[in-house]
Amino acid sequence: MPLFAQELKEDSPCYAAGADRPNLYLPLLKGKSIAVVTNPTGKMKDGTFLVDFLLKNNVTIKTIFAPEHGFRGDADAGEQVKNGTDAKTGIPIISLYGKNKKPNAEQLKGIDLVLFDIQDVGVRFYTYISTLALVMEAGAENKVEIVVLDRPNPHDGYTDGPMLKKKWESFVGMHPVPVVYGLTIGEYGSMVNGEGWLKNGVKATYTVIPMKGYYKNKRYPISDKPSPNLPNAQSINLYPSLCFFEGTEVSVGRGTPYPFQVFGSPWTQELPFQFTPKPSMGAKEPFLKDQICNGEDLRNWKGDFKKLNLEWMLKSYQNYRNPKQSFFLKNLFFDKLAGSDELRKQIIAGKTEKEIRQSWQQDLQEFEKIRQKYIQYPDGE
Repeated sequence: MPLFAQELKEDSPCYAAGADRPNLYLPLLKGKSIAVVTNPTGKMKDGTFLVDFLLKNNVTIKTIFAPEHGFRGDADAGEQVKNGTDAKTGIPIISLYGKNKKPNAEQLKGIDLVLFDIQDVGVRFYTYISTLALVMEAGAENKVEIVVLDRPNPHDGYTDGPMLKKKWESFVGMHPVPVVYGLTIGEYGSMVNGEGWLKNGVKATYTVIPMKGYYKNKRYPISDKPSPNLPNAQSINLYPSLCFFEGTEVSVGRGTPYPFQVFGSPWTQELPFQFTPKPSMGAKEPFLKDQICNGEDLRNWKGDFKKLNLEWMLKSYQNYRNPKQSFFLKNLFFDKLAGSDELRKQIIAGKTEKEIRQSWQQDLQEFEKIRQKYIQYPDGE
C-alpha cells in the first residue's frame, strides 16, 4: 500500500486538489532536487502554475518532464514532443512522449524526487497513466521517490468496458484493467505499485498527496482542458465511448470545433449530421481532412455517462457502405484500444450491445476485487 501524506490541520471544509494542499507536500520537497511531470493542467485553484509556485517557495526544480501533448499542451495526439527549455523559467524540458517514454538513469541523475501533477480523465487508453507507471518504474530502478498530487477523475465511481489482455499491452493500455477503471490517478499508481505491475515487479517509493473533501460519485469541474481535443465536459464524458472510433475509418471530429462530440465518415451517408475536418490547433492533419463526413451530433446528448455506449459504434458499422473489411484500420489499432481482438470480432459477428456487455461482466467482477484495495476516497451521496 502507498504512503499517503500525513494529514495536517486545515481550516477550509471545501474540496481541494492535491496541488492546493502545499502544507502537505512542501515539507517533502525541502532540501531536495526534484523533477516535475506536468502540463497546462498542473495549476492551483487560483490559476498559478505549479512550477511557478514551487520556484516561488524555493523548491529546486532540475527538470520538467513533458507527457503526450507537451508541457504547454500544444502538441497533437500522437505527435512527438520535443526536448527544450522552458522560456519563462529556463528549466530544461525532457520529453516523455516519443522514443523516450521512460526517464533513464542519466535523466534522473542528481534528482531525489519526481513530483507528478497532471489532470487525468480516468480512461485506460488516455496515456497519462502510462506515463505515471513508467516514471514510477524509473524511480524504483534509480532510487528516486515519486510523489503524486491527486486530482479528480471525471469517470470515477464506476467501471466498464473490456479488460486489457497481456498480448495487447501498449502505451495506450499497459495494465490488466477495463476501459473505465474508477480510480483517481493517485489511486491508480497505488494499484500499479501494490499489484507488482511495474517491470520485474519493482516497487516505487510512492506517496500520494490526497484531495480534501473529494467524493468518488461527485463530479468536479476541470478548469483546463486535459488535452487539445478534449475541450469541455461533454467531450470528456463521451471520450470512453467515442475513442474506439480512432481505430476505424470513422472520424471523432478532430479538426472541427467539437472533437469527441461527433462521429462520422464519408461512407456512412445515411447518418444525419455533416461535418468536414479541417487543420486546426491540436489537429494539424486531422483524419479524413477536407472530406464530408456523415454521422451524429452528440453535443447535446444527455444519456447515461456512467457506462460505455456501444450503440454509436454498432450503428456506424451497420451503416458503413465501403467494403466492411475496411471499417477497422489495417494496423488493428482498434484492438489496442479495446485491449484484445474480442470486441472487433463481436462487432463483425453482429453481436448486440447486450451480448457484448455481458461478455465483460466476469472480468469486471474480478477487477473490482483488486480496485477495492486501493480506493482512498468515499463514494459520497
